[in-house]
Amino acid sequence: MVLYGCQASNNHQTSAVLQPDLFTPLTETSIVVLGTFQDAGSPQIGCKKDCCKDLFIQPDKTRRVVSLGLIDAVNHKNFIIEATPDFSQQAKSLKWLSVFDNKETPDGILLTHAHIGHYTGLMYLGKEAMNADSIPVYAMPRMKTFLEQNGPWSQLVKNKNIAVQQMTDQKSIQLTTKLKIIPFTVPHRDEFSETVGYIIMGPTKKALFIPDIDKWEKWETPIIEAIAKVDYAFIDGTFFDAAEINNPQDPVGRDMSTIPHPFIMESMNKFKDLPTTEKNKIYFIHFNHTNPVINKKSKPYQQVIEKGFNTAEINQILKL
Repeated sequence: MVLYGCQASNNHQTSAVLQPDLFTPLTETSIVVLGTFQDAGSPQIGCKKDCCKDLFIQPDKTRRVVSLGLIDAVNHKNFIIEATPDFSQQAKSLKWLSVFDNKETPDGILLTHAHIGHYTGLMYLGKEAMNADSIPVYAMPRMKTFLEQNGPWSQLVKNKNIAVQQMTDQKSIQLTTKLKIIPFTVPHRDEFSETVGYIIMGPTKKALFIPDIDKWEKWETPIIEAIAKVDYAFIDGTFFDAAEINNPQDPVGRDMSTIPHPFIMESMNKFKDLPTTEKNKIYFIHFNHTNPVINKKSKPYQQVIEKGFNTAEINQILKL
């Protein structure tokens, strides 16, 4: 993802950093939100505006790049969706939340695509870091080839730090007796790989995860139909609206046609006629550092909540 412009804001919300002893291990098959931000995080490099400048001085360590953890407490297995730049902390959080604590790495990593926030955390598995032993990495065909044929990722394959498992569009993968996932392609800027979302299936509930997509209308599957088939829907909420980056005070102009995402305002309008039960399933995620919904005191955040939707939050736990 590219560096985006930043609309001035006079406040931002800083959350307390959770410590290990505050984590209670999960005893049921669950999803845990390990990160909610766009690829480049918050604060974002080069940002001089109020939404970021204080965070360079006092970082908020709960502002991590988008990722979900999956925990199967019965089979003592856990998995991470996305290998982000915050992978080290996210893997540790996943360990703390697991009833089994004898391993530092997940039993598998599921990738969505080859943009920087979604796979570059794999570098921490190399010999410069933990020198991991054959961690399964699930990837689509183009993504698999990208990892295998381009350094430094190819070194991870050569040294058997990772073992790339090829996925197929719409074909389910049984991770454990309690967890199954189904990858499906979505339209996005696919410079180096396909882009996928996931259906995550637990013993009793299902979740949808689409952190990146160009526009809902470009996807062959109607998003409303996809939401109807699950219990939770984590969907692209990168930008609140076009005004967020089309800021006349920003000296660097941004062309939204080059960075298409469904604005939260667009999505809420698309879903406005859904019953409350359907709206309540929706969790916006993958927030750009400029997105005003990050601040729970903001009018945009209140608007999202009042209309019956949710924003994903770090360390949020949902049972499957």
